[in-house]
Amino acid sequence: MTTTPATGETDRSIAAAEAYSAHNYHPLPVVVASAQGAWMTDVEGRRYLDMLAGYSALNFGHGNPRLIAAAKAQLDRVTLTSRAFHHDRFADFCQALAELCGMEMVLPMNTGAEAVETAVKTARKWGYRVKGVPDGRAKIIVAADNFHGRTTTIISFSTDPEARADYGPYTPGFEIVPYGDLAALRAAVDEDTVAVLIEPIQGEAGVLVPPPGYLAGVRAVTRERGVLFIADEIQSGLGRTGRTFACEHEDVVPDMYVLGKALGGGVVPVSAVVSSREVLGVFRPGEHGSTFGGNPLACAVGLEVIAMLRTGEYQDRAAELGAHLHAELGLLTAGGAVAAVRGRGLWAGVDVAPALGTGRQISERLLARGVLVKDTHGSTIRLAPPLVISKDDLDWSLAQLREVLAA
Repeated sequence: MTTTPATGETDRSIAAAEAYSAHNYHPLPVVVASAQGAWMTDVEGRRYLDMLAGYSALNFGHGNPRLIAAAKAQLDRVTLTSRAFHHDRFADFCQALAELCGMEMVLPMNTGAEAVETAVKTARKWGYRVKGVPDGRAKIIVAADNFHGRTTTIISFSTDPEARADYGPYTPGFEIVPYGDLAALRAAVDEDTVAVLIEPIQGEAGVLVPPPGYLAGVRAVTRERGVLFIADEIQSGLGRTGRTFACEHEDVVPDMYVLGKALGGGVVPVSAVVSSREVLGVFRPGEHGSTFGGNPLACAVGLEVIAMLRTGEYQDRAAELGAHLHAELGLLTAGGAVAAVRGRGLWAGVDVAPALGTGRQISERLLARGVLVKDTHGSTIRLAPPLVISKDDLDWSLAQLREVLAA
């Protein structure tokens, strides 16, 4: 299918957004009004195939009937209590998520950035109370080109100038090493190191997959040196790569998972830190919290997400369709239009030859053909469709990409 240029209600909506909202995003010129499964419809009735899935927040598709039913049922009962009181969905959610992760305790939050902040605070507190690091000296090792969120602490250890510039002074306590460089990571660990925080696959950086054995090596180093291995699986986790967690591709179990995005099923923001009793047991009442963290609506939706993942259906689907996706994308490199393809499962970073245009320009050309993707870092586009996408729809999107690259 093809689409016509934005007109009418589209122009009006975009103009109002430009006038009344801060310009911290540069969205493609499409105004979505409804969505179902892997398809979205704009305010003027044009349909688009969603090949981004809310950066993995929509792993189970738009308007998934099971998730919508769970949310509607909870909306009629109770949506918020705050953690001042118990509610009847909280314990079930925490237990189910801990079991899915093979862990013992859960600390629910809302957004991914909140979960990363929680992981940082947990690691520092564990370092002081359990490992015995002198007060004020805890160090966390992170990887270059990371993306863990937008808070002032998190951007303090970012190497992306756009994410970091003009937000100083920056939070100390982090050491940055090259992603995938195990020797550099090993050399950075010292007696004050409390954790290594990495993405098993770097999403925002262009879906960068580390060298084989890297995650297993990080696990070995952290275990040898008494350091926590924190895996930020906010984008890579919960089925995206063909496994429940991307770490599973190297049979690695970290000390802590940081989860978000798909945990809320595309319905509400839900995030969590999941770890052992020894690690999360460092918190005492009043030392950390969130008014909305672990609210009844979030827990109801999260419980249904966990139940869906337990079947293995979505992981298997991501593995099967992902193998097809990467095989087809690999063919594009032979003609020179694509410089490189990376990724795992239903997740790919495609480096387009600069002569064909920027990633933004390629995204706009695909938009005109009814396919929604998003660019990152200049010439790279990311493909991350909902895991419920059909093979026919996936093939149709790839046909549109081939035509755009051949034009």
